Amino acid sequence: MGLQNTRVAAAILLSARNMSTKIHVTIWNEFRHERKNEAVKRIYPDGMHAAIARALSASKDLACRTATLDEPEHGLTESVLQETDVLIWWGHVAHGDVKDEVVKRVQQQVLSGMGLIVLHSGHYSKVFRALMGTNCSLKWREADEKERIWNLAPGHPITEGLGEYFELPYEEMYGERFDIPEPDKLVFISWFEGGEVFRSGCCWERGNGRVFYFRPGHEAYPTYHDENVIRVIGNACRWARRRVTLPTDKAPNAPAIESIKKKDVHFGRAGVQQ
Repeated sequence: MGLQNTRVAAAILLSARNMSTKIHVTIWNEFRHERKNEAVKRIYPDGMHAAIARALSASKDLACRTATLDEPEHGLTESVLQETDVLIWWGHVAHGDVKDEVVKRVQQQVLSGMGLIVLHSGHYSKVFRALMGTNCSLKWREADEKERIWNLAPGHPITEGLGEYFELPYEEMYGERFDIPEPDKLVFISWFEGGEVFRSGCCWERGNGRVFYFRPGHEAYPTYHDENVIRVIGNACRWARRRVTLPTDKAPNAPAIESIKKKDVHFGRAGVQQ
């Protein structure tokens, strides 16, 4: 069996296995606010990653583990990522502390098929910006204001079980323009009490993987204790789950799968082995 056929067969087997087993979710958090800010610690005594993991683990189809910035390799070793179907990412004050080699590792796993869910201030993470190819900048305001999240795609898997909209009584405002590529699918738009709107639920495909950005989640508010927020994240895990693992970081010189007739002309060879 040729190399390409072997890869395809392996991908098919992985797809079948993934559809019949639990979705393995890794929740990554820089875990800085919860240890340095008492107000945040009162809301998330074990960290936002632990709160999200506990809530998602109530679903029988999700198997959760956590990783944080200060662990060796930020808790995202090659083996951890290979076992991860969906990676959830929360970062804010320590984007610059994430090692570039870990960023590249995560990026390549997404391109190979792993799902990625980026939450709130993770919009400025190295990982998200690498996958988007833009600055991912926006405007913001912290004023304890209401956020109304409108469901633009009632038939989409990420919005399953939601109504026309849901509200969070207190959140940080994010406003347009959000410097991202046009989403493949926009599923949520937020309105804020101060008047701004924001594209708050965005889907993309990158290589063989899927990426979802979900806006809510300022550390000073109990957003990750909200039932609707957790429902969205759980639905996003099911939508973004790894379906294949097909690395795309090599460009191999491929043997022919059928006979090529010998020609009477010669044009030379300019190909470079990669």
